Amino acid sequence: MSPLAVSPLTRATLLVLAAAFLWGLLGIFGKLAQARGLSPLEIAFWRAALGGGLYLAHTLLVRARFPRGRDAVYTALFGLAGVSVFYAAYQLAVRSGGASLASVLLYTAPAFVALSGWLLLKEKLGLRELLAVAGTLAGVSLISLGGGQGVNPSAAALGWGLLAGLTYSLYYLYGKLYFARFAPVALYAVALPVGAAGLAPFTSFVHKDAGAWGLLLVIATFSTYLAYLAYSAGLKLLPATRASVIASLEPVVAAGLAAAVFGERLSPLAVLGAAVVLGAALLLSLPGKKASGGEQQTPT
Repeated sequence: MSPLAVSPLTRATLLVLAAAFLWGLLGIFGKLAQARGLSPLEIAFWRAALGGGLYLAHTLLVRARFPRGRDAVYTALFGLAGVSVFYAAYQLAVRSGGASLASVLLYTAPAFVALSGWLLLKEKLGLRELLAVAGTLAGVSLISLGGGQGVNPSAAALGWGLLAGLTYSLYYLYGKLYFARFAPVALYAVALPVGAAGLAPFTSFVHKDAGAWGLLLVIATFSTYLAYLAYSAGLKLLPATRASVIASLEPVVAAGLAAAVFGERLSPLAVLGAAVVLGAALLLSLPGKKASGGEQQTPT
């Protein structure tokens, strides 16, 4: 073996790390785009429209099978909730509270998965799930009390962030039903354009200079399309639990970059709250006697 060669396991780990880094950039690029006059809804629209175009081209290139009939209807409904609402809520959370806060609140999703499984799928909430839900609530409370420099844990920021976490949790539930039946790129080739269409009536479009278009293209290409491809490629060789743990570095990346670029810094109390939220997410990612909805993390 060449001394420069890496093992498949190392390569898979690097791919998941790359995905976490690219997802961590999302709030940074979104905030930069907002500084150029783009609204959160327009950023969400172009992320869905441009990213959907890339997924569509990929699907046609590999001749993957598109969902049809009832599967297409459910995929379209997922596009409205999991793309239209989620993409918009995340960017609104970035505007209201900062990139680092939005990224941390996104990781309330596993707790929402546990609650949704209990309410909708009649899945039993065990001790681990109850501890994770309680930990998530406690972590969010600490974040709201702690705040920090350039971080605004207002009611709007927490509301949009939690809505992003809730709609992000739909990826787990939808993926559990469909990712084994269809190529994920084909599902996103349907869901993202539908999500863009759902955002269009509520979006005010403004004139964009080359810098604004560049940021939108980076968000769609790197933090959406390539991030997912890297994660899915790494997941083929890594256990889902290990991949989800590595991907949990996303808010760490987002917080570090937000501190460097925008001067955002969570207070010690808020950092503790963020750690509790991430710990709860990791707790739900661990394998147990019964498969958890949070075993596989999907793209941001």
